[in-house]
Amino acid sequence: MIAIETEGLTKDFPVGFWRPRPYRALDGVTLRVEANEVFGFLGPNGAGKTTTLKLLMRLVYPTAGRIAILGRPAGDPGVQRRIGFLPEAPYFYDYLTAEELLTYFAGLFGIRNPDRRTRVSALLDRVGIGGERRLPLRKFSKGMLQRVGLAQALINDPEVVFLDEPMSGLDPIGRRDVRDIILSLRDRGCTVFFSSHILSDAEALCSRVGMLVGGKMVATGSVSELVAFKVAGWDLVVAGVDPDRLGALGPGVRAVVSMIGGRSALDLAPECEPERVIAAVRDLGGRVVSLNPLRATLEDVFLAQVRASQAASPAGRMMPEG
Repeated sequence: MIAIETEGLTKDFPVGFWRPRPYRALDGVTLRVEANEVFGFLGPNGAGKTTTLKLLMRLVYPTAGRIAILGRPAGDPGVQRRIGFLPEAPYFYDYLTAEELLTYFAGLFGIRNPDRRTRVSALLDRVGIGGERRLPLRKFSKGMLQRVGLAQALINDPEVVFLDEPMSGLDPIGRRDVRDIILSLRDRGCTVFFSSHILSDAEALCSRVGMLVGGKMVATGSVSELVAFKVAGWDLVVAGVDPDRLGALGPGVRAVVSMIGGRSALDLAPECEPERVIAAVRDLGGRVVSLNPLRATLEDVFLAQVRASQAASPAGRMMPEG
């Protein structure tokens, strides 16, 4: 089952005062997200990720294209009750406590006591808000507000969750907690669509990712499909050999870097046979500390796509007049 689908999604904004011209924030974005998967929507700042999420949530309307969520058009009241949303920079009522805020949202979804009280307490525990839940939100840090925002996105036990930069403002412990929550949502059958520019989070969490650059989808697929896992070189660490002698081991040694403790790191080309270099190191009286293959990462693929897109359209996204 397809949980989220867009086809030719396009959004133009007028820019300028006297003679406004359309600025194309999104340009024909087509994607499909299967039910019960974690989909990472990746892109640099200004790529159009937040605009896409606002379109999916029907906070703004498309210039062209089609959106369907759970088989129904975006904005359908029956669908809205089955989804959760965390915006990039959530703003809440400063003088409400976390408990009061979640109680208010639970009431909007028709959740009645005593279920309401139980759900609010369980969600605050789940996102790591303890005794602070009875403090006014104006006293919360950005990371704590992000945790409260995540709790409100889950208050209705949604089938599809949209998260815009969910790790924003969180410390390493908070990021780990949010990762665990996303994985637990997937395990119970929920579909998670989250935007991010933190590629390590996407690599750890996502079954599939899409890359948005300059308002256009430049790549989509599983991480294994996007990342070529062929060896791009070798990282060989040795000890007990003068670094000057290591540079003469052959053309396959691209670089030698001295390290503490009398060790040296050798950057070997992919076509180099590491066994031959290891044998030569031992002939020089050295020993091997470690040997690791170097492979492309999601970040490498992402940066390559960004550079290619920028090279193809250096003039920006203003639409021509007429």
